[in-house]
Amino acid sequence: MATQSGKKKQSSAPKKPVEDVHFDAVVIGTGPGGEGAAMQLAKSHKRVAVVEKHSAIGGGCTHWGTIPSKALRHSVSRLIEYNSNPLFSGSGWQSGLTFSQILHYTEDVIRKQVKLRRSFYDRNSVTVIHGTASFVDNHRLKITKHDGSLEYITTDQVVIATGSRPYHPPGVDFSHPRIYDSDTVLSLAHEPKSIIIYGAGVVGSEYASIFRGLNVKVDLINQRERLLSFLDAEISDALSYHLRNNGVVIRHNEEFESIEGHNKKVVLKTRSGKQMSADCMLYANGRSGNVEQLNLAAVGLEPNHRGQLEVDHNYRTSVDNIYAVGDIIGYPSLASAAYDQGRICATAMLSGDCDKALISDIPTGIYTIPEISSVGKTEEELTEQKIPYEVGRAQFKHLARAQIAGTEVGCLKLLFHRETRELLGLHCFGERAAEIIHIGQAIMEQKNGGNTVDYFVNTTFNYPTMAEAYRVAALNGINRLVK
Repeated sequence: MATQSGKKKQSSAPKKPVEDVHFDAVVIGTGPGGEGAAMQLAKSHKRVAVVEKHSAIGGGCTHWGTIPSKALRHSVSRLIEYNSNPLFSGSGWQSGLTFSQILHYTEDVIRKQVKLRRSFYDRNSVTVIHGTASFVDNHRLKITKHDGSLEYITTDQVVIATGSRPYHPPGVDFSHPRIYDSDTVLSLAHEPKSIIIYGAGVVGSEYASIFRGLNVKVDLINQRERLLSFLDAEISDALSYHLRNNGVVIRHNEEFESIEGHNKKVVLKTRSGKQMSADCMLYANGRSGNVEQLNLAAVGLEPNHRGQLEVDHNYRTSVDNIYAVGDIIGYPSLASAAYDQGRICATAMLSGDCDKALISDIPTGIYTIPEISSVGKTEEELTEQKIPYEVGRAQFKHLARAQIAGTEVGCLKLLFHRETRELLGLHCFGERAAEIIHIGQAIMEQKNGGNTVDYFVNTTFNYPTMAEAYRVAALNGINRLVK
């Protein structure tokens, strides 16, 4: 019977509580580590859900880290290449781009990546839940949706892959419109003529290259004695030279005393008494694990001071059914390694134990301008370990392909054992270094005598190619063995 307003009279009976949806496994985070775990579990016919607190999947890697910064770098590198190419050196040819203009290209790449990665979850029947996950206990999770509503799910196993964020030290006002971190710099609203970059690690060095390529004056503040001190010293020195040669001011062994944001500038004072100002500042020194919203206390997990969790060789935490991968566990904090960690973790979750592990020599790709990539030992490490080695080098300026492409800056460096001729380390500086390094990496991984510098001499490479650098460097090194 209808009421006077025309609406049906609602029943006063209490609503039946909605039962928790149960999954075999829940993955918190959709970055590379979370995706690797989810895909491996789903392909083993497990009922899997992923929880993503942001509106689009992909994690920090896709939206604020690896993908956008490398897309920015690619655009600026092509602009530099265009402006330095003799074909376009005539009157009226010189061209420039603003930071906001090249961000449009970056946004297009991100959209394509999100669409592709979303298709992986759809194709493998993985349930995607958008919201913030927190533990009720080690088998039950609360999901806080974007509209404030709550959902509860239960699971046999959990993978924490929440990633990390830029570290914010006390005393720095990141709410100021001219003080950025490596996430917020992607929303840079104005076109700076100068910038201070505090932190000369991988992120700081990459952005120093990007901004200098856009003709922005750059002060790069480094807390250590040299740039990227984990690299082979020759490669680190080459990066320092080219950054300085392009106009970047590098200040080593400096710590900030204060950072003050003003209406039209940022002023940084160092403990050594220096003072510098610029239109804006990028703070790029350290990262913290995203653990605050997980309610880890409910399951008895305690992160370290960097917000990272301890795990065993199978990526299991101290709670038997909870695992963690990616930046949340610290080193090596690479997107490439995180994906493999996710797969290895999922294998352990399925079998109870996994004898697989990350490869011992993980390649590093550093997307400065020029690019850097390394795998294996450095000269300094080999010298300290008293391993007899020899060096083979190929300068890019001597390669036909580099001359054709106008990418003559850089070199490939091979370190190999003087007696066994086994490859011990590979270091590349120059355009496409992160691609070039994988040829040598594949040989380094060969067993039963397959790892030898002679491979590059006895193999015919396409000509002209950048891969030819391996033959040139191998011959250069072998010639040094002649007594």
